[in-house]
Amino acid sequence: MNKIPLSVAIITKDEEIDLPGCLQSVSFAAEVVIVDCGSIDRTGEIARQFGARFFVEAWKGYGPQKNSALEKCSYDWVLIMDADERVPQETALKIGELVSGDDSADGYSFRRKNLFHGKWISSTDWWPDEVTRLFKKSRSRFEGLTHERLVVDGVTKRLKCCIEHFSYNSYSELFRKLDDYSTEQAAQMLASGRRAGPADAVFRGAWMFFRNYFLRLGFTAGFDGFVISLSKGLGTFLKYAKLYELSRFGSRQ
Repeated sequence: MNKIPLSVAIITKDEEIDLPGCLQSVSFAAEVVIVDCGSIDRTGEIARQFGARFFVEAWKGYGPQKNSALEKCSYDWVLIMDADERVPQETALKIGELVSGDDSADGYSFRRKNLFHGKWISSTDWWPDEVTRLFKKSRSRFEGLTHERLVVDGVTKRLKCCIEHFSYNSYSELFRKLDDYSTEQAAQMLASGRRAGPADAVFRGAWMFFRNYFLRLGFTAGFDGFVISLSKGLGTFLKYAKLYELSRFGSRQ
């Protein structure tokens, strides 16, 4: 089988459950680069079994960590992936066409199918979840520590094909990560000069729930849709509540 002249970049931490499926789905790529931040499970062993180039580095934040992975890629075309994502066969074929063709774009976005409890959530802000994942390394970089943003210096195009995201395994994981993400986001907003009051937390959080459950049709996904909409509202509430706390009382850590 001829490999596509493409590097796949992944950052990991204790991903022994999800990583095999991800690596199997990108077996079409000529190279896989994994930057790990100190896994204590079988992540490294699994990566080497699949022939990936595996590096261990201290955690620097999402943007810097992904930039470090990009620096280690041998090919200019890079597909950035999370360990809990998969590339369907039809998307792999499209990637091969784009990398080997003469299209003038410098980056491409995919629609991401977020799956929860074995179901595709085709409502709330989880769909369509446009993510730019295929790009030229020489014209791209990540910015930001939390909820990093990929910046492509050139033309980007939207593709209709999808990648699959096996997001959270349980409600517990969903809400547990909200706390971590909101803490990091609040600190980043404070550092950029943002401020917030209690009303910001309450009204922004309530609006985010309303938007996802009613306007973005979360109610069509049953109880999972309600929980996802609630998590969106609560995550926004926590982000602004913690920003208010930091700006008024400072860090107590």
